[in-house]
Amino acid sequence: MPDTTNFATIGADARSADPILEVARRLTVEAIGTFFLVFAVGATARSGTVLAPLAAGVVLMVMVYAGEHISGGHYNPAVTFAVLIRGGIRTGAACAYWLTQVMAGLVAALAVPVVVGSHSPGHIDPTGRVLTDCVAVEFLFTFALAYVVLNVTAGGSRSQFQGLAIGSTVAAGAIIVGGLSGGAFNPAVVLGAITLNLFAPATLLYVPAQLAGAGAAGLVFRWLHPHDT
Repeated sequence: MPDTTNFATIGADARSADPILEVARRLTVEAIGTFFLVFAVGATARSGTVLAPLAAGVVLMVMVYAGEHISGGHYNPAVTFAVLIRGGIRTGAACAYWLTQVMAGLVAALAVPVVVGSHSPGHIDPTGRVLTDCVAVEFLFTFALAYVVLNVTAGGSRSQFQGLAIGSTVAAGAIIVGGLSGGAFNPAVVLGAITLNLFAPATLLYVPAQLAGAGAAGLVFRWLHPHDT
């Protein structure tokens, strides 16, 4: 019987004593992690702190440590898509993850102004060539994030450094290109940021780029690890 807490077999085992409860637990973990990630991004952006990328990376790191053994610790529709392409999650489970992640991100976006206030020191509103550049870097760094996630969990291995690697990838990407695109690398973060008026509606174009980057990472992983799918 496969290990149902293993990242590589999410949604693949219907023989649990209580499969509905097991799914509910996984979705709860994804909701909690995505909520805190989007809340951290929104709250630090409104506060104007220069440590915003570090905060987002640390939150992701601790949430991966907290929930990876239950749900896989995705907290990102693009990562879930990469795992789906890899063959590590069933389509139905992936759809449930996506819905949960998006809803949790939107709830977090609604909570930020209540908790932090309405101050917004920055607004990402790229147009023309700049928008094209933003879409490109969102593709590249979402690819990097998904590539790291898939490889540090390859073969069902679990390391004390997984969360550090994944969180550091987000922090590094946000520091490198956050001033250009906002450093989202996550469709749930994009939707939350638009709701908070931190990102302009045009940044919805980030979402297909992020999913494409994640899908490309999944395909590269399958090619590099033909026996780990």
